[in-house]
Amino acid sequence: MGEILITSGVPSLPVHPGSRESSATAQRYRRGRLDGGGPTVGVQDQQRLLGTAELGTELGRRATLVQFSTAFCQPCRATRRTLADVAGMVEGVAHIELDAEERLELVRELGIVKTPTVLVLDSAGRVVTRASGAPRRADVIAALGRAV
Repeated sequence: MGEILITSGVPSLPVHPGSRESSATAQRYRRGRLDGGGPTVGVQDQQRLLGTAELGTELGRRATLVQFSTAFCQPCRATRRTLADVAGMVEGVAHIELDAEERLELVRELGIVKTPTVLVLDSAGRVVTRASGAPRRADVIAALGRAV
């Protein structure tokens, strides 16, 4: 049997039909565990550069983890800890947390519909990956691998 390539934009995940992993992985993939759910990185995201003017602080030298949160969002707290830990482990990576309610114009411009939403930016400020919901540490590290 061949492989099935499940995609929802970026990234792609090969799955072998009939395997136990295929259905469980496909379900997690559709629910956003692996691709982050929400809108995928499209051509518009890839062409849009975010910098100090939009984010209010300097980008990381190698990559930047931008987190959109709200005050009463419980998963945002766990996401903050995860992203801060990863940024602390990887040299040249910054973690920026923005209050979605205070930055409504940017939230609308970027099509953010829930919190937490995380954008992984490369050193130029280009969106490489986006995820909605609390990401797992391994997924954040993998996304950083694509950004640096």
